Amino acid sequence: MTKFPLSELLNSLPKQFFAALTKKASQFIEQGYDVINLGQGNPDQPTPKHIVAKLQEAAANPLNHKYSPFQGFSYLKQAAVDFYMREYGVSLDPDKEVAILFGGKAGLVEIPQCLLNPGDTILVPDPGYPDYWSGIALAKAEMVTMPLREENHFLPNYQELSSDNLADAKLMFLNYPNNPTGAVATKEFFEETVKLANDHNICVVHDFAYGAIGFDGIKPLSFLQAEGAKNIGVEIYTLSKTYNMAGWRVAFAVGNESIISSIELLQDHLYVSLFGAVQEAAAEALTGPQECVRELTRLYEQRRNVLIDGLKAIGWEVTAPKGSFFAWLKVPKGYTSEEFSTILLEQAHIMVAPGIGFGSFGEGFVRVGLLSSEERLIEAVSRIRSLQIV
Repeated sequence: MTKFPLSELLNSLPKQFFAALTKKASQFIEQGYDVINLGQGNPDQPTPKHIVAKLQEAAANPLNHKYSPFQGFSYLKQAAVDFYMREYGVSLDPDKEVAILFGGKAGLVEIPQCLLNPGDTILVPDPGYPDYWSGIALAKAEMVTMPLREENHFLPNYQELSSDNLADAKLMFLNYPNNPTGAVATKEFFEETVKLANDHNICVVHDFAYGAIGFDGIKPLSFLQAEGAKNIGVEIYTLSKTYNMAGWRVAFAVGNESIISSIELLQDHLYVSLFGAVQEAAAEALTGPQECVRELTRLYEQRRNVLIDGLKAIGWEVTAPKGSFFAWLKVPKGYTSEEFSTILLEQAHIMVAPGIGFGSFGEGFVRVGLLSSEERLIEAVSRIRSLQIV
């Protein structure tokens, strides 16, 4: 068989961090070990029944067996508008300020290609979601990292950015509640971000994937709640986490109409919109009963408490996350994040994500998902205790 070489573009893409992580754990599973997978961000609960029922009903409708409108059905855009008004008090124009996405990741990878030219600068959080890097590589842009430090509550300190960085930057990624740290943003931080973006003509993209998941009575803020935010940026909201629709691949971007227009232009050349039945189900999720969301958040908070309390009880000094479904835990002294992750996998058969996989400032931490039952989390704590290294 002839083997055709990859293009330079594909060869320039970063390695898929989570794919390598999963492959390593799979090797132990194939050998018969009981691996507790706390390393990935794949929701473990089913999609709520009323959303599934809407999909089943809509799938039987012959109108949904045809190509959908290129830029999505207007009813789904209106559902996103209604959702933002209900949840955040943010007013949006469904015709100009909403773009339907093929999952949140697609939008995050597309936006650098929409707005950047080769060599342009983008500001990216470190640690951060690795797939940000994919869109940057595809756009052939240059990445400048913004360290997220514990002493600053895992918010970037804009004072650390040089005048050249700010002058060159055209785009900035933010993500709160944060993956991987579980930190949440404040109103003051978002207001500071809007001012910085206005002063330096920077487009802000806020990844709001975990927007529904806040703990201890905290409701995470939308970036668009900050005055003027809609003028300088967009927010990407996925249904994957809020409604356990990870496999459905449906999300939306809202905000600045020029950015929304650029996303839709690129997608016109890539797709012919989402299956209509998925769009109907997504609209039902956004506008239908919301008790399922509140129940899900309570579930994650209970799991967080079980994990954090258990780890503290065995002597591991850890901090509870304020949002998302991840815990960001300091590695015991004497180990790198990869070394500690390897020990947990090989000796305790627990899979976690080493912090270095999220950027250089992720070193010294591991990310643990709250996506297993309380019983499995308790079992994980017991296995870690038996190692006697924390």
